[in-house]
Amino acid sequence: MSGFDGELEPISREPTAAIVADRLRSAITRGTFPPGSQLGEVDLAARLGVSRGPLREAMQRLVQEGLLRSERHRGLFVVDLGLDDVHDVYIARQAVEQAAAQRVLRGDRAGAVAALTAAQRDIVAAASAQDPAAMADADEAFHTTLVRVSNSPRLQRMAQTLLAETRMCLAALQATSPDPADLVAEHQALLDALRDGSQSRLLALLEDHMHDAVAHIEPPRRAPARPPTQ
Repeated sequence: MSGFDGELEPISREPTAAIVADRLRSAITRGTFPPGSQLGEVDLAARLGVSRGPLREAMQRLVQEGLLRSERHRGLFVVDLGLDDVHDVYIARQAVEQAAAQRVLRGDRAGAVAALTAAQRDIVAAASAQDPAAMADADEAFHTTLVRVSNSPRLQRMAQTLLAETRMCLAALQATSPDPADLVAEHQALLDALRDGSQSRLLALLEDHMHDAVAHIEPPRRAPARPPTQ
């Protein structure tokens, strides 16, 4: 018998800091807390039904992830993201997802194809329903799955933060939702390239996918004014 018998305490059913962080992250990325808004500990603890200890730990996690910023003597605020941030987020996403794709191609490609096929079905269903929120969720889930099946915990951690920032960028800056047919076609092309084992095509498609996403967020550039005729 172990010397610890009788000393183990029941596991608390109170939500852990990780669960609280997940809920706050989701609320921030979906615009419940807009960019620049301040998060108050007392209000959040009451709304989430948790003590302030795990809440503070969860909020510090989000500070480390870059979703919240801390201002001395003022508190914690949701970060503001501009077009420079959009470019940076998608550059980082391209690097992470291309690295994940290369690992997948060298690993269990059949298992990855099966997982991403299921994710693609959700994109098709959301697009058919013309549901922008469901499309955004399915899009995020597809890319989360791509990185997950790479079996790299570090890539997954980086992707989690970058995808959260992506949703914040979309919520704050994107004026219109992507065309449903384009969303389906782009992700199907990624899936097909993975199924075929074509590394060069898969990496190129991921690069194009990130560039197209930035183009949809950026405001259209105005043509330069013509000089007056003499």
